[in-house]
Amino acid sequence: MKHLKSLFKEQYNPENFFLIAGPCVIEEEELLMTVAEKVSGICKRLAIPYVFKASYRKANRTSVHSFTGIGDVEGLELLHKIGKTFNVPVTSDIHSAAEAAMAAAYVDVLQIPAFLCRQTDILVAAAETGKVVNVKKGQFLSGESMKFAVEKIKGAGNEHIMLTERGTTFGYQDLVVDYRNIPVMKHFGHPVVMDCTHSLQQPNQTSGVTGGNPQMISTIAKAAIATGADGLFIETHPDPANAKSDGANMLRLDLLEELLEKLVELRKVAIKL
Repeated sequence: MKHLKSLFKEQYNPENFFLIAGPCVIEEEELLMTVAEKVSGICKRLAIPYVFKASYRKANRTSVHSFTGIGDVEGLELLHKIGKTFNVPVTSDIHSAAEAAMAAAYVDVLQIPAFLCRQTDILVAAAETGKVVNVKKGQFLSGESMKFAVEKIKGAGNEHIMLTERGTTFGYQDLVVDYRNIPVMKHFGHPVVMDCTHSLQQPNQTSGVTGGNPQMISTIAKAAIATGADGLFIETHPDPANAKSDGANMLRLDLLEELLEKLVELRKVAIKL
C-alpha cells in the first residue's frame, strides 16, 4: 500500500477509504471544474483521499452514434489542468497499448477497462510507464483470476497496482456483485476498489443505451466498506439525465456529500471489526 501514500501525498489517510470520482466522460471544461471543485472540497473536509476521474475517450460504446469524447489530447490536457488546479491525482482509462505512454504524460493512474483486463500488451505497456495501474475485474472473471493480471504488471516491473470489482454478468442485461471478491483480491496485497456505479449497469439494452439502477449506489457502497474495500469508485454528474455517457448509472452530484458522510462513519466501525 506504500504507493497510496506517494499518490495522495498530504491527502493520504490510512484510516479512511479513498475515492475515485468524476463524470464518466470529458464533455467540457466547465463540467470538470464544477465536479472537481465540489468533490475535492467534500473530500478535504472528510479526510478522504481523492482521485479525480473522467475518460478522455469512450472506446466501448453500444451504439456508433454515442458520444466518445472531445479529442484525446484535448481531454488529457483538461485532466492535467484539473490535477494542477485542485492538487489531486487524476485518472482515465486507456484502450490499447499505444495509448499508455501518451496518457501517462498527463495522468497519475492508468485505468484498464474491465473488458480489457486480460490483454497482456495493455497491462505490460501500462506497467512500463511506472504509473499506478488500476485494473477493473472483467464481468466474466472471478476475483481469483485477477492474480494473473497482477502477475503481468509485476512481471513488467511495476508494483503500483489497484484492483477494482465492478460486478459479474448475470444473464444478458444485468450484473450482480459478489462481495467475496473484495477479500479474495485483497489477498494479493494491493488496494481493492469497489466500482459502485458501473456494477449497477444494465447492459445490452435494445435502445443502444446502457441502463442502470442508481438508487442502489448507496447500498453497494455501504456493503463494500463493510466487507473491507480500500477505495470506492463513484461516477457523478450534476445532471445525469443529460450526461453524454452512462447517465443511467451516475450519482447526482448533490447527493454525494451525504452519502460520503455516512460512509466515513461506517468505515470507523468497519476497521474495528
